[in-house]
Amino acid sequence: MTEDADGVPAVGETVHDTAHDRVGRVLAHDGPYVQLRPLAGGREWDAAPETIRPLTQSELLSALVAVANARSRQPR
Repeated sequence: MTEDADGVPAVGETVHDTAHDRVGRVLAHDGPYVQLRPLAGGREWDAAPETIRPLTQSELLSALVAVANARSRQPR
């Protein structure tokens, strides 16, 4: 995981927010918070930097497959 000088994940990194038990992609750093958006898109949320952790390669792959599977079930 790429981090800035304060140890906060870089924009674009995929992380797990342990406080909300959600996976999201880092959009921005806003004051004391990190803004995250779900991998499938949707409403962003704020997370405290101390509650996020990087995903393992296995977790990232599982999350991306879940998004792809959900999209494949949507009506066209």
